[in-house]
Amino acid sequence: MHAAMPAGHNIYNIQTPMEYNFREIEKKWQRRWVEQKTYHVAEDSHKEKFYVLNMFPYPSGAGLHVGHPLGYIASDIYARYKRLRGYNVLNPMGYDAYGLPAEQYAIQTGQHPAVTTEANINHYREQLDKIGFSFDWNREVRTCDPKYYHWTQWAFQRMFESYYDNRQQKAMPIAGLVEAFEQGGTEGIDAACSEDMAFTADDWRAMDERSRQEVLMNYRIAYLGETMVNWCPQLGTVLANDEVVDGVSERGGYPVVQKKMRQWCLRVSAYAQRLLDGLDTIDWTDSLKETQRNWIGRSEGAEITFTVAPHQLPPSPSAESAGALSPRGKDGEGLSFTIFTTRADTMFGVTFMVLAPESELVAVLTTPGQKAEVDAYLERTKKRTERERIADRSVSGVFTGSYAVNPLTGEEIPIWVSDYVLAGYGTGAIMAVPAHDSRDYAFAKHFGLEIRPLIEGCDVSEQSFDAKEGIVCNSPRTGCEARGGLVLNGLTVKEAIAKTKAFVEEQGLGRVKVNYRLRDAIFSRQRYWGEPFPVYYKDGMPYMIPEDCLPLELPEVATFLPTETGEPPLGHATRWAWDTEARSVTENSRIDNKTVFPLELNTMPGFAGSSAYYLRYMDPHNDNALVSAEADSYWREVDLYVGGTEHATGHLIYSRFWNKFLHDIGVSAVEEPFRKLVNQGMIQGRSNFVYRINRKAPSDSPRGGEGRLSDANLSSPTGGVE
Repeated sequence: MHAAMPAGHNIYNIQTPMEYNFREIEKKWQRRWVEQKTYHVAEDSHKEKFYVLNMFPYPSGAGLHVGHPLGYIASDIYARYKRLRGYNVLNPMGYDAYGLPAEQYAIQTGQHPAVTTEANINHYREQLDKIGFSFDWNREVRTCDPKYYHWTQWAFQRMFESYYDNRQQKAMPIAGLVEAFEQGGTEGIDAACSEDMAFTADDWRAMDERSRQEVLMNYRIAYLGETMVNWCPQLGTVLANDEVVDGVSERGGYPVVQKKMRQWCLRVSAYAQRLLDGLDTIDWTDSLKETQRNWIGRSEGAEITFTVAPHQLPPSPSAESAGALSPRGKDGEGLSFTIFTTRADTMFGVTFMVLAPESELVAVLTTPGQKAEVDAYLERTKKRTERERIADRSVSGVFTGSYAVNPLTGEEIPIWVSDYVLAGYGTGAIMAVPAHDSRDYAFAKHFGLEIRPLIEGCDVSEQSFDAKEGIVCNSPRTGCEARGGLVLNGLTVKEAIAKTKAFVEEQGLGRVKVNYRLRDAIFSRQRYWGEPFPVYYKDGMPYMIPEDCLPLELPEVATFLPTETGEPPLGHATRWAWDTEARSVTENSRIDNKTVFPLELNTMPGFAGSSAYYLRYMDPHNDNALVSAEADSYWREVDLYVGGTEHATGHLIYSRFWNKFLHDIGVSAVEEPFRKLVNQGMIQGRSNFVYRINRKAPSDSPRGGEGRLSDANLSSPTGGVE
């Protein structure tokens, strides 16, 4: 018999495994990464580079949303893989630190947004460090840091000092345009502009300084313009389209109305064709590319002039609105306006005209008998954003009481107002061909207007007919003679389009034109917590503070609300004037409009700071340039960009535009900033892991200081970029 084994003896000699103390182990290695600067990176000509970038987050009080690490973890895995393959990997992180939530919290509590933002960033950093990402924190950027927004202000100034030359298809110095005006006026000028101008060199030389500045504003890439905006009275600011949902603000649920305001704008529309062409050179998903193509909305057609029937005209238009029409002759003779159409050949089927509610033509063409009804309709449409109007297929409208004259047939056509026409596309007025357009068809059916088919054999009894193919008829109708002898009957659609375009130009009825749906970007916000404009006003016109005086930093204010007179929060600043002799900010009390002038009260929007941050990561400590030529030529563009599809028509349009401009002026080596883009998708539903972490979130988080849930400060599910 064998002797009994001692108690507790393991006959298989198996060792009890050590406990995996992940907390201590992860702390140890993360500490070593910091000490040894494991993930710090520098340019290395002996190594092939790879630039990985996540859309940087807005640091809300809620802390990390589960959507943030969803993308960050995937990109971090790929960054580590590339590093192990021998690449020199740039994998930075920073914060899109300006935002409305911090300002709203400041209004509620009096705590400065900078204090709130700093606390939130520290909370984010703590969470990000615990996850253990391989970020190069030496390159961290914060959009609210004056050392960072110095270069946002600098880029804005360069846009102000530039115009877009259509022939060269690039931005050029405004000084070159001034020289051309001095030598030959507008003769031979082909530049992107807000409205067409014509003047001689003598006219230009006779203008005073203010008049010249007003002319140049028509061409600048960064310019002041009258635009329709989403205005939220309770928040006291303009909101971007994606900040408005169902007619109310995304933050707080306050009513939003359409309002015309003088705003800073960026001439993004000048880059429309290049933005389209660039999509063919980058590795993005087909669906996202198609979204941008639709947003840019290229269409070829013609601008055609329609006269207004003189005997139907209301009293003479006001000076403010008369600019929408050509000059008025005796008894209204010669009053006209233009429309844009992709199908000039369908003019024989026009049975009514429609104006956008925001169009200046509405005030001009509404007769006294229709004014009350039109005013009531305009008041209703103010509460709807353009996105809502595009998505909504319901029919509404009102008759102005005026008629236009069809330039081909001489027929008088009723002029209506409806919110399915948008002021920013084309001219804000359309010719309606209900037989061959679904929205025109619905409108005609609803209001009992004529529907006249133009294609042989088509049936329009139940719906409109797509007139892209077929044989043309009713052009003109039997018994009706076309002016100028134009006859399209018997031609194919393709033949009719070409013949009508040629006829329109030959007869002086209009001009062939390429149009884009893409609008210029509104660049003003009536907020405190944003980049200040480096602008002062002299004789009501904007001037830039000297470049070597940047950055212009935010002043202190007593309250973050708008002033009693409706000015933005910067209107409360007592030291917010520019001394042109001392080249510095000074007290408002010294404003004399001789050497001391008022500074701009608006601030820049969220997308200002996120439009070139990928370039700043390349050279974040450079005090002399946004990015050095050496750093830019090495890193060039982002090789892998990770972020949400919700930014397709916001940040991803603006940053591409911004980069193309910087490429034009020799700052960015390449036109496209993001070579490959991956969308990580969205997680919907609660994450218990993030929920537990956020129980200790700061007091401006959705759970406040006591863990109570609120949606007031929820962050974007995938990123902070606007």
